[in-house]
Amino acid sequence: MKKKYIIMALVLIAIAACCYSSNMFKSFSVEGIKNYIISFGVFAPIMYILMFTCAAVTLFPDGVIAVAGGLSFGVYEGAIYTIIGACGGATLAFCICRFFGRNVVEKLIKHKAELFEDGVEKRGFVIILLLRLIPMIPFDLISYGAGLSKIKYRDFILATIVGVIPGVLVYTNIGDKIIDIWSIEFLFALLILAALCIFSYLLKNKLSKSKIMKNVLEENHD
Repeated sequence: MKKKYIIMALVLIAIAACCYSSNMFKSFSVEGIKNYIISFGVFAPIMYILMFTCAAVTLFPDGVIAVAGGLSFGVYEGAIYTIIGACGGATLAFCICRFFGRNVVEKLIKHKAELFEDGVEKRGFVIILLLRLIPMIPFDLISYGAGLSKIKYRDFILATIVGVIPGVLVYTNIGDKIIDIWSIEFLFALLILAALCIFSYLLKNKLSKSKIMKNVLEENHD
């Protein structure tokens, strides 16, 4: 039992050391992140995916990174890298829970983890899919909460892949069009973002009426 804690602790320390030594999250601006990513040349996609994965531990805003990904690689290529990175980050958070359990995880997500357990265990794939479709709920909060439940990793990661696609396309599209903020394309990208937010709000309100989802959504809102 102690061995697995040591191994996971070493992994987390290695990730933290890598982030610090590489100045991975030094910049909080989209332009700064984009410049950092492309500075790695042909290895830029790998660094971007690693950055998105490590964000699960640092809790750096995923949306900012996704926009930078669109700015760096374009909509479609950026979306592919972002989905891979999102799966990496989700897997990392999920594994942290499976190794460390509630005591450590609750410190990361402010004692909200238990709210996911009952619903996720009963209807894992559907619940995670619906939660992923609501950008208002922090991405990493869902991953940590799911890790404490008995959901199968296969169901968790498949729901994550499908659920993040709409949001990823919206954010990378904004990044791709942000070069000219006065263009019709950028304004249209903002309209799509607004539509996603409205859809998210309506879906959140509808799901909050469900007994399974009510506690999760209301607690996150508070």
